[in-house]
Amino acid sequence: MRPMHETALIIPMVHDYRSQPWLSLNSNEEEMGLLLAPRLAYFAAVARHEHVTRASLDTGVPQSTLSRAVAKLEEDLGVTLFARTGRTVSLTPAGRTFLLAAERALGEVERAAEAVRADVDPSAGRVAFGFLHTMGSETVPGLLRAFRVDHPKVRFTLVQNYGEAMIERLRAGELDLCLTSPVPDAPDLVARRLDEQRLRLVVPDDHRLAARKRVRLAEAADEAFVTLEPGYGLRRITDHLCAEAGFRPRIAFEGEEAETLRGLVAAGLGVALLPPPAVPRPGVVELTVTAPRAVREIGVAWQAGRPTPRRWPPSRSSCCPAAASC
Repeated sequence: MRPMHETALIIPMVHDYRSQPWLSLNSNEEEMGLLLAPRLAYFAAVARHEHVTRASLDTGVPQSTLSRAVAKLEEDLGVTLFARTGRTVSLTPAGRTFLLAAERALGEVERAAEAVRADVDPSAGRVAFGFLHTMGSETVPGLLRAFRVDHPKVRFTLVQNYGEAMIERLRAGELDLCLTSPVPDAPDLVARRLDEQRLRLVVPDDHRLAARKRVRLAEAADEAFVTLEPGYGLRRITDHLCAEAGFRPRIAFEGEEAETLRGLVAAGLGVALLPPPAVPRPGVVELTVTAPRAVREIGVAWQAGRPTPRRWPPSRSSCCPAAASC
């Protein structure tokens, strides 16, 4: 297809469409839409004023451009949209029908433009924010509360998922930010370490280690472990810490949520390495691990090339409220 500016120079302004239209009735809808869309606003302006000169003054578009656009639109449709008397025009019945549809289409485009502008407004936009399930009860609410002190109009879409799934959604553009652990290290992502959170060895309250306050992880080498499923960041950290302690954990149960694991521990089905709970859970004892250093780093990540999140994070204490008590 020739570029539009070349087409406008060589097609005369004729209004007899008894010949076959350039687009046949069998043309697919996508092709028709691509051809007609750029001319809809010009057509609507001329139809609104019923005068080419007044439409030109209103839109700031030269009269010749408006005339060529309308003529080409009629040619492509194979329909006369205007009855012409000099520069004064009036809609034909076909033109009135087409104007209704054109105004609806232009209105939808305008509303969509307003919506996307609002979403990227740094003072009142929308942020798609992903985070781990284990951060949902305390860490994320504290972080968002602190952030909204300075940005009260920012809206959040919150998405909870496990680490690998969140990184995939981040790369796909479905998330603007994600709060995750471990902190990702990839060339297509920007990551900022925010804080760290100590992990504790959680045992049943009648366990042989329950009377202790501190424990070396190697002392649990013979225990059955309950853990999150593979793909979760906390599972990778658990496997790594156990390897550092000189053993491979014997996995009894795998789950998707930390508090479910605490329930399994309380039922005597194993032990677990978990971050501190938002509310103490009866039936378990949480022991400080002295060796190896049992922590997980918490960080925020976003796609490389995107703007740095404004004032993020608000403060260390708001990022990880539980860290102060760990």
